[in-house]
Amino acid sequence: MRPIVVFDTNVLLSGIGWRSNPFRCLELARRGIIEGVICLEILEELTNKLQQKLKFPETQVVDTIADILSFLRLVTITNTLNFLTTDPDDNIVLECAVLVNASYIVTGDKKHLLPLGSYEGIVIVNATDFLALISN
Repeated sequence: MRPIVVFDTNVLLSGIGWRSNPFRCLELARRGIIEGVICLEILEELTNKLQQKLKFPETQVVDTIADILSFLRLVTITNTLNFLTTDPDDNIVLECAVLVNASYIVTGDKKHLLPLGSYEGIVIVNATDFLALISN
């Protein structure tokens, strides 16, 4: 059975903008080796970051989001999880992962998510550690 993985916005953004470990993680989802999942809230945050940080024009944003949705499954969350009070936006990632019974959350968030190590049995790792785990 394929591992189910939720990527946070920073991993998605890095995977789109640079050919680094986050890119390799996304490629695993693209090739069907893992099942990648995303929710509308993460997608909206990604859209904003593509425009603001990477300065993508509207057409490139639309094409990029369409590409992402071609290999990540879109789910609907209720926005009711309130575990992390220091950064409520991270609750979206946790809730998405819990909803789909994810195996992993892949994140670059060293402040809030990575220190947890796991949540509800979901392993929380950075892109480099995730690639090492999957290759074993």
